[in-house]
Amino acid sequence: MEDVAREAGVSGQTVSRVVNARGYVGAATRERVEAAMNSLGYRPNSAARALRSGRFRTIGVVMFSFSSYGNQRTLDAIAVRAAQLGYALTLIPVESSAGETVAGAFRRLEEHAVDGIIIVIEAHQLDEADIEIPDALPVVFVDSNRGDTHPFVDTDQAQGARLATEHLLGLGHDTVWHVTGPARSYSAERRREAWQQTLEQHGRDVPAPLSGDWTAASGYAAGVELREIDEVTAVFAANDQMAIGVLRAFREVGRDVPEDVSIVGFDGLPDAAQLWPPLTTVQQHPERVGALAVDALLAELDGVERQQTPLVATELIVRESTAAPRKR
Repeated sequence: MEDVAREAGVSGQTVSRVVNARGYVGAATRERVEAAMNSLGYRPNSAARALRSGRFRTIGVVMFSFSSYGNQRTLDAIAVRAAQLGYALTLIPVESSAGETVAGAFRRLEEHAVDGIIIVIEAHQLDEADIEIPDALPVVFVDSNRGDTHPFVDTDQAQGARLATEHLLGLGHDTVWHVTGPARSYSAERRREAWQQTLEQHGRDVPAPLSGDWTAASGYAAGVELREIDEVTAVFAANDQMAIGVLRAFREVGRDVPEDVSIVGFDGLPDAAQLWPPLTTVQQHPERVGALAVDALLAELDGVERQQTPLVATELIVRESTAAPRKR
């Protein structure tokens, strides 16, 4: 750093500010320091910086399932926000939400020397008794039910399901059938509960939900069952992929969408607008969830008094897959 300071004609403190991205340094001075660093082949020693600051500038991410659209977008947002704040990521994928599996991921992250951990596991409820969370590491949970033990960030799943169900009821449908996500999914459970509560609040019958696993194939299987029921005029699928399967099942037997049956999905897949008919869906914003998770984790690291993070709101995108029911 002394060599860089001499080459750039600045003080050692100015070089430190540039290297650590702290304090104000004018643009021209910063460029001169960076040019001197490049010329001398200087690279900051991350280990030495960690010893001095007590930070490794690395965030650990434990994630289950890269296949879902929401998880992909959330991870992307975490990476972008972390990079903006000068942090790198260490990603540990896990095959299940079982306690020992998650605990093993914690152990691996401790070996990698991370400052904190973001957990993105689509579990209805992680059993805290089975997971020993390292006391020295702050943890933020995304998309799982952890109560008040640790910061928690998520989409407002219930609000989105209410929007979908009320939209279909508002069009004049007597009730709404539902294709759920996996039984242990926190998101799927919140969406199912809100769908049921909305129907009950409007005094409507609550049909037995059909189970799916987030895939279009499982949506198709549910649609095959639903198309045999003449009373079905409206279906809310817990994600867009399952809604695509439901759409295929009805159309292949000549039941028109939306003339005979209206279909709503959840997620806001970009390709949903390119289907025929274009799919009405609940748009969620995983990019906001990911950024908020990083901010919440760094607030924990800085000892900022914990604030309840608001759930990220959804919005209903109405397209041509929904309409008033056909008069009989």
